[in-house]
This record gives sequence, C-alpha cells and structure tokens, in this order.
Amino acid sequence: MNFPKFFYLRLLFVFFLFFRFSENSYSQSKTESVLVTKVSDGDTFWVTYPSGKEEKIRLIGINAPESRKTGKKEVEHFGKEASVFAKQLLFNKRVRLEFDVQKYDRYKRTLAYAYLESGAMVNALLVKEGYAQVATFPPNVRYQELFQKLEREARSAKRGLWK
Repeated sequence: MNFPKFFYLRLLFVFFLFFRFSENSYSQSKTESVLVTKVSDGDTFWVTYPSGKEEKIRLIGINAPESRKTGKKEVEHFGKEASVFAKQLLFNKRVRLEFDVQKYDRYKRTLAYAYLESGAMVNALLVKEGYAQVATFPPNVRYQELFQKLEREARSAKRGLWK
C-alpha cells in the first residue's frame, strides 16, 4: 500500500502530540519537595518552590473546621485544634505535592494532595485523626474512597472533631 505523504505527516504529528502531552501531564501531576512557609488553618497553607515562587495550597478532598472568624464564617467546633495540628505537621517542613484533574479552584488556590517526607499523605492524616472531614468535588476525586473509609474509622473511634 502506498499512502499519501500527508498521512505519514499526520501520523507523526499525532504521535508527537501524544508523547508531548502525556509527558507534560505526568510532570505536572507531582512536584519536587517544597517548603511550607505558612499554615493558615487545617486545610490551607503556603509553600515556597526552589525557584522562590510562593503558592497558596488548598488540600483536595477534605474540609477542616474554620479556626478563625473571617467574613461570614464563624469559628467552628474543633477548628483551633485542627489548625494547631496542621501547623505542627506542616510548618517549616518539606512536602511533595500531587495534583488531580483540576489544579485550581474558583478562588485561584492551587489544589493538591500533600505528602510529608515520610511518604504519609497529609490530607489522609487529617481525616484519620479527626481534624478534617471528607469534602470531595468532581473532578478531583482520586482518593475519595480512602478518605471516606478514614472518616468512618475516625467517627467510630471518636477521634478529633467526632468526640
């Protein structure tokens, strides 16, 4: 069979796009180790990249109770405890970030799963210890089942906000 020249060019272009975007999406799904420079509450913190760039991170799949009154939001039950726990866990520590389908929320915060140097996922630890509850929003639902299982366990054991 003798295919026209443009067929081969199209095929080559399709392969190029496939490898270009699959490599890109993989490299964007995980980051190198970054330093946590500020923790505002149980599910939000700031990191500094090696380049010096700072970014506000909102943990995916969970919601920690409010620790301070802001705007219309009141301090919620166990909010201060969740904030203290998150600060002890994260402040001035290095974490690796993993992104899901949607990288930013409507408030322009970067959405991520965070991992300590030990490999433990921060999002899961907060739920497991009762400092946050499950709050998943499609399309970022990669660990929804894990978080739901951990929340059930925390409730049964009456840990944290489930006391």
